[in-house]
Amino acid sequence: MSDQKRLFLVDAYALIFRGYYAFIKNPRINSKGEDTSAIMGFMNSLLDVIKRERPDHLAVCFDKGGSTDRVEMFEAYKANRDETPEGIKTAVPYIYEILKAMHIPIMVKEGYEADDVIGTLSRQAEKEGFKTYMVTPDKDFAQLVTENIFMYRPVFGGGYETWGIPEVQKKFEVTDPMQVIDFLGMMGDSSDNIPGLPGVGEKTAKKFIAQFGSMEGLLANTNQLKGKIKEKVEANGELGLLSKKLATIMLDVPVNFNAKDFELDHPDIEKVKEIFQNLEFRRLTENFLKTFATEIPNTTPEQDNSKPKEDNKPEPKEPKSAGAGQFSLFGADPSNEAETINAYTRKTAETTSHFYQSVASGMATKLFIKNLMSQFSVCFDTETTGLNPLTAELVGIAFSWEVGKGFYLPFPEDKNEAQELIEELRPFFESETIQKVGQNLKYDIKVLAKYNVDVKGKLFDTMLAHYLINPDMRHNMDVLAETYLNYTPISIETLIGKKGKNQLSMREVPLEKQTEYAVEDADITLQLKEHFQNELGEANTQKLFDEIEIPLLRVLAAMELEGINLDKGFLNGLSEQLDKDIKTLESKIYLEAGEEFNIASPKQLGVILFEKMKLVDKPKKTKSGQYSTAEDVLSYLAKDHDIIQNILDFRGLSKLKSTYVDALPTQVEEGTGRVHTDYMQTVAATGRLSSNNPNLQNIPIRTERGRQVRKAFIPKNEDYILLAADYSQIELRIIAALSKEETMIEAFKNGEDIHASTASKVFNVPLNEVTREQRSNAKTVNFGIIYGVSAFGLSNQTDLSRSESKELIDTYYETYPKLRAYINEQVDFARDNGYVQTVLGRRRYLKDINSRNAVVRGAAERNAVNAPIQGSAADIIKIAMINIYNKLKEGNYKTKMLLQVHDELVFDVYKPELEVMKSLIKTEMESAFKLEVPLDVELDAGDNWLEAH
Repeated sequence: MSDQKRLFLVDAYALIFRGYYAFIKNPRINSKGEDTSAIMGFMNSLLDVIKRERPDHLAVCFDKGGSTDRVEMFEAYKANRDETPEGIKTAVPYIYEILKAMHIPIMVKEGYEADDVIGTLSRQAEKEGFKTYMVTPDKDFAQLVTENIFMYRPVFGGGYETWGIPEVQKKFEVTDPMQVIDFLGMMGDSSDNIPGLPGVGEKTAKKFIAQFGSMEGLLANTNQLKGKIKEKVEANGELGLLSKKLATIMLDVPVNFNAKDFELDHPDIEKVKEIFQNLEFRRLTENFLKTFATEIPNTTPEQDNSKPKEDNKPEPKEPKSAGAGQFSLFGADPSNEAETINAYTRKTAETTSHFYQSVASGMATKLFIKNLMSQFSVCFDTETTGLNPLTAELVGIAFSWEVGKGFYLPFPEDKNEAQELIEELRPFFESETIQKVGQNLKYDIKVLAKYNVDVKGKLFDTMLAHYLINPDMRHNMDVLAETYLNYTPISIETLIGKKGKNQLSMREVPLEKQTEYAVEDADITLQLKEHFQNELGEANTQKLFDEIEIPLLRVLAAMELEGINLDKGFLNGLSEQLDKDIKTLESKIYLEAGEEFNIASPKQLGVILFEKMKLVDKPKKTKSGQYSTAEDVLSYLAKDHDIIQNILDFRGLSKLKSTYVDALPTQVEEGTGRVHTDYMQTVAATGRLSSNNPNLQNIPIRTERGRQVRKAFIPKNEDYILLAADYSQIELRIIAALSKEETMIEAFKNGEDIHASTASKVFNVPLNEVTREQRSNAKTVNFGIIYGVSAFGLSNQTDLSRSESKELIDTYYETYPKLRAYINEQVDFARDNGYVQTVLGRRRYLKDINSRNAVVRGAAERNAVNAPIQGSAADIIKIAMINIYNKLKEGNYKTKMLLQVHDELVFDVYKPELEVMKSLIKTEMESAFKLEVPLDVELDAGDNWLEAH
C-alpha cells in the first residue's frame, strides 16, 4: 500500500436511501414499532468501508436544504422527487447521533448538496497530497475523478468497485472525466429533473462527445447534424447549457479540509453500544465491536436481514467476543480492548442473582419429580446431541417454574437408562393439568416422541406468542431476551465451540456448564411467557393463539414426524432425462450464438446476447454495470427470439435438477427412509406456513418437467394411496365474501366457472361464447386484483396492450363496484388503524400506509388488500388441519396427514378407509369457516402425488 494518506468521503443520503430500499420487502422493525432499516443499511455500509479499507481519514457528508443556486437557475430542479420516506426522516437524527459517538466528522452546509461538499473537500485534500475516495453509487461523481480522486462504488450483491480515470473513460466513452458533465447535460437526468437536450439519450450523448468533445462544441457545430435531431439541438441550445450547469458539481462550497479533524479516531464504544441497544441492534453491535477491536480484512458485514426464524435446540447463539490475539485497529492491547468492548450494559448470568441446580439420580430425582408434579405451570427445555430432532438424543432437560430458579436433569448416554429416566418423567409430560411452557416447543415434542412420550396438557410457546404480537420482528430467544428483558443469554459457542469438525457435542460439556446454559434458557423463557401473556390480550390475538397456533403446533409435529415416502429410483431416472434435455438445449444455444460459452454466467450471457447478437438496442444494465439477464428481462424478449426461450428453458431445467431432482434423495432420513420437511409458523407475516429442509411448497407445477417431480412422492406401501384435497379458488371466494360483491357471490353459488363468468360480464358476451383468450385474461385480472395489478403489469402478463389492459381493469371495476369499494375501505382502515386483519383477527401491521413516498405507500396499500385475503385463506386451512387431525385421532384411523402446500393437503390414506376419508376430509375442509360464499374442495387419489393432484 502507498504511503500516501487516504481520505474517504461518504455520500450520506445515497447510502441511507440504498440501505432503506434494500430492506423494503422485509423492513427491520423493532419492538417499539420503529423502522430501523435505513440506519441498519447505512451503518452496515459504513462499517464495511472501515473494515475493508482501514482509512486514515474519513468524513460523512450530508445535504441540507437542497441546492439554493441550482433552484435559482432552474425552479423545477429536483421538483419531481417523491417525499422522503418517514423511515429515512426518522433515521437521520439517529445516524447523526451515532456518527458523533463514533467521532466521525459530519460535513454539511446549508443550501448545498453533499455532492458539492464532497467535490470541494476532495479538491482541497488533493492539494494537500491526499488520495480521496468518494463513497457513493451516484454516477454524477465521475466528473470529479482525477489521478488522486476516485469513486468507491458499492455494487449490487455486495462489494465495491473503484473508478479511476480509465474506468470513467471506458464507462462514459470520454477522454477526460470532466466530459461527464457534458454527457449528463446532453442526456439530462430524470431523477434530478435536469431536462437535457430533447431527443438525446445515452447513446447519442456518447456519439456527440466523441464527435464534438463538449456541449459547447456540439452547439457550435450543429451544421454537421441532420434531420430532426439538428432541429431539436438548435432549438434547445440554451436548455443544454443550463442542463450542463445544473449537472456541474460545485467546487467552492465554504467548507475547509483540516486533515487533523478528519483522522479516523477511536469511537466512544459505550455510547455507540447504548444507541444500538436502544434501537435493538444485536448483530450490528457485534459487527461494530469487531470492526473497531480487530483487523478483519476483506469481509462483508453481516446484515441483520434474516427472515424471522424458529429457534433450534441447542440454539446456535453467536459469540460475544471478537476473538483474542488479533491485530487491533488502533494499536491498543487486544486483550484490554476485548475487556472494554465486552462490558455489556445488559444483564447476564454473571451479573444476575439466580439458583440453577443439577439433580442427581436416585432419591434426589424422585424428590424433584414429586415437587414438579405439584406445579400448575412449568417451563422445560431439552438439550440434545444435535439439531435434527429425528436423530438427536437427549443430553438433559431443564425445568423452571419460578423466576431466577431452575433444575437440570442430565440424561445417561445409554439408551435403556435414558428411557428409564424418561419413564419417571412421563407422568409430568402426559399430565393434562400442568401447563407446559417452552420456546419452539415443536422441537421438544418431536424429540420426546422418539422416546414414546406424548406431551399433553395446555401449551404456551413464547416464539408463537411473540409472532402474533409482533409478526415483523425476529422471534429467536436471544433477540427476545435482549429486547424484552434486557438480558444477554449464555452463548452456545462458549460451550461447544464454533461450527466445524472440532465442535463438541453437548454431551462433552461439563455438567456445571450444561446446567447454567440449559436452566438459563428455561428461566428466560418462563420470564418471556409472563411478559407475552398480557400482550396477547392487548393485541387481541389470545384466541388465535389458543385455538389456532398452539393446536396447530401439535398437528405439524405429527406431520413432520410422519414424513413422506420418496421414489429415489424414479428421481434418478428423471435426473438422467434432464441431463439429456439440458445438453440438447446447450447445443441449440451454442448453435444460435455461434460459439460456446458459460450459459450460467450472467456476464458472459449478457455479452453474447447484447454485444455480439445485438438483440436489443438499449439493453438494461445492473447496478454493477453489466447487462441484466434477469428472468423478467429475458421473459419479455422470449417470444421474439428462440435463443432466449431456450436459455429460459435451460435455466428452468437446471434449477429443477439441482434443487429437487438431485437434492431430494439426499434429504431422505436414514432411520425412516422418508423425507421430513419442517413447517415454520413464524416466518410469513400473513400467517401462511413455510416449508423448509426440504421446501416442498415450491415444487414447480406450471411446467411438465416440474410436475414430474411430484411423481416421486408415493404412499407408505401398497396398502396405502395418496389423496390430495385442494381448496378451489379460495382467495377469490374470500374476496367475494368480504367485499359482498353479489355478482361474484352468485356465480360461486351457482357453481359457475368464475373466470368464464367474469369474462362474460367484462367483455359483454354470452357465457357460452367466451373464448379461451378472454377467459385467460379474466383469470389474470381476477387473481391480479388481489395483488394490485396495474395496466403495465397486466400487459406484461397477457397479450393485451397497455391501453387495452387499462380498459379491461376499468371495466372490471365497473362490473364489480363493491369489490372496488372494499379495496378502498381496506386501505382507509389501514390508514386509520395502522393494520388490517383476517377473518379470525390476525393482524398485519402496515407502518408505511401513510407514507408520503408513493412507492413505499403503494406497497403498503397492496398489502392492505392482499394480507387479509391471503391470511384468511391461511387461517381457514389451519382450522381444517386441526379438525381433521383431531378426527383422525378420535377415530383411531391409520390414515395420516402428510403435507400442506398452501391451499392443498396431502394424505397417506389406508385403502380400506378411502371412501370414509374422502367424505371426512371434504366435509371438514368445506365447513372449516362459514362465509357467504361456499368453500369448495376438490379431491383426487393416486399412486403418487401427481396422480392425486
